[in-house]
Amino acid sequence: MSRPVRVLVAPDKFKGTLAAADVARAVAKGLVRARPDVAAVCLPVADGGDGTLDAAVSAGFERVPVTVTGPTGEPVETAFARQGDTAVVEMADACGLHRLPGGVPAPMTASSRGLGEVMAAALDAGCRELVVGIGGSASTDGGAGLLAALGAMASPEVTDGGAGLAGVTALTLDGLHRGLDGARVVVACDVDNPLTGPDGAAAVYAPQKGASATDVAALDAALAHWADLVAKAVGTDWRDAPGAGAAGGVGFALVAALGAELRPGIDLMLDLIGFDQALVGSELVITGEGSLDAQSLHGKAPVGVASRARAAGVAVVAVAGRSTLSPAELAGVGILSSFALLDLEPDVASCLAAPMPLLERLGVEIALRHLR
Repeated sequence: MSRPVRVLVAPDKFKGTLAAADVARAVAKGLVRARPDVAAVCLPVADGGDGTLDAAVSAGFERVPVTVTGPTGEPVETAFARQGDTAVVEMADACGLHRLPGGVPAPMTASSRGLGEVMAAALDAGCRELVVGIGGSASTDGGAGLLAALGAMASPEVTDGGAGLAGVTALTLDGLHRGLDGARVVVACDVDNPLTGPDGAAAVYAPQKGASATDVAALDAALAHWADLVAKAVGTDWRDAPGAGAAGGVGFALVAALGAELRPGIDLMLDLIGFDQALVGSELVITGEGSLDAQSLHGKAPVGVASRARAAGVAVVAVAGRSTLSPAELAGVGILSSFALLDLEPDVASCLAAPMPLLERLGVEIALRHLR
């Protein structure tokens, strides 16, 4: 009897449409329909933004529920994912953009407090390594809310959001959670922006969170003031560190106050979920995301997956809702070809309404074209 053909199905989410696990399941179903001898191994991936928690759980981590403060103060049901003494924490799920009530932006008052509360819950549970995904943030508060949740004390007590930083006159970190002593904090971060200035958190990212030009100026000034206070508390000025501007300054707080290590998100997550081990013996890897486009070429999940697979000598193809990359661009990052829902169904509304059957059809096509 011939050995099964092993195919590793490792897509990211189709943002706003399907979770990565659903994408993987549909593609795998199509593969097996076309080729019953296929052993399809589903390994959903993420790059540190929304979907990070789900990817960890799909890889065998335990989901541990926790209730935290959402970006504008409302309670949110979220979780951290645990395996041994390692916890995976996702900012997007705790206090990210999609947690804004009614989707209404709150650029001046949204807080990172919920992320700190999830981290505290993981530390309370005895976790000694925290892997923190900070993509998809709703706030520009320099990580002040996060630090407050972990025991930092501002004087006077800071109100939530970046706007409140302007009124703080002193900061002490003496009361930080004792579980942080000796703990390792690793952050999935794919930007190198500083905290302040024309390339900083407020100037570059706050407009995407609803900030006006006036808001941006006020937030940048508040973050500069906050950086002065943190520098005084820790003895080093970290505002210009690459990645300090990530997630509205959460990167700054994690590095400056907690000594965190910043790593490219997809590389960190692939290591965490055991991608290299899952790759062994695979004849083909199928990755993808909702839109394969120019942004995908800059550290997004499919390119990270393709890089790992190519290094191991395994062929890679991609699925997507739509793909605007040329064959040459795909080949340049190690992807043989792409298969898009819009290639099967040109009506976008139909693709959004019923993507699973279309993905299954793509799985069939991939099996017929790329498996011996």
